[in-house]
Amino acid sequence: MGMNEMDVKALFGNRVRELRRQRGWSQEAFAHEIGLDRSYMGGVERGERNISLENICVIAKGLGVSPSELLAFGDSAPFNSGSVPNQTKV
Repeated sequence: MGMNEMDVKALFGNRVRELRRQRGWSQEAFAHEIGLDRSYMGGVERGERNISLENICVIAKGLGVSPSELLAFGDSAPFNSGSVPNQTKV
């Protein structure tokens, strides 16, 4: 597990927490509303979980945002440099 992986999980968790709080949800109430366990959501918000794409979509829907909005970490994100990593054309 590299440092960037930890940074991304923490940034994602902070973003989820920020959006949840803006909407006035407690962690427990939000987790119940979207059908995920409260302890799982706590792990996501603390950056301890390597969350699946399915759960990103569940959380985004519950927050009323697109999945891409959950991944909008701002300038501090390690992958928001504006450039695309080396991609191989198929």
